[in-house]
Amino acid sequence: MSEITEAAVIPDSKLARAITEYIRDTETDLLFNHSSRVYQFGAMAGVRRGLTFDRELLYAGAMFHDIGLMPGHGSQHERFEVDGAHAARDFLRSHGISEADAYTVWTAIALHTTPGVPQHMHPVVALVTAGVEMDVLGLTYSEYSDAEREAVVNAFPRTPHFKEDIIEAFYDGIKHRPDTTFGNVKADVIADKEPHFHRGNFCSVIRNSHWHG
Repeated sequence: MSEITEAAVIPDSKLARAITEYIRDTETDLLFNHSSRVYQFGAMAGVRRGLTFDRELLYAGAMFHDIGLMPGHGSQHERFEVDGAHAARDFLRSHGISEADAYTVWTAIALHTTPGVPQHMHPVVALVTAGVEMDVLGLTYSEYSDAEREAVVNAFPRTPHFKEDIIEAFYDGIKHRPDTTFGNVKADVIADKEPHFHRGNFCSVIRNSHWHG
């Protein structure tokens, strides 16, 4: 990881080690490595932007952001982002983290698939989304050097077909609760996998309400 600035490395702390152990034991290798890359890219973005951020909280947000996709951590009626946010908050509370800091991580996870909002919020919230947008969508690919990208991927490898693999992982985690994708990007995942899927329509909700006129 010689190409990763010291300010962006994974913190060597009791809490970070506990997070690593818990997520490694809970998630697939695909999601564990993806989440680790999200931290690295998010932390590097924070350094580049000159932001002051708590690396432990950013690590918690990055590592827990997709846990709501896993069996045993996903509910029937909540968005997977909210399930992940709840799991992270409970974990942090159990390790003595303040309610305010736990709520910051909760917010970072809950909003990580809501474009256009997180970048205006707390640095931890902004940087979890920055890491996700880099690793999944490649939106800021050119902002990282070849050496930086290679260092992160060498440490936490992408699968040979990561693009399709991560879409499949999203689908597996949400296909049993399609209504939770109303108004968010994960509706695209179900539509991609199920050609006859009819996503919720905001205008239809308005027109079909009990209000007259």
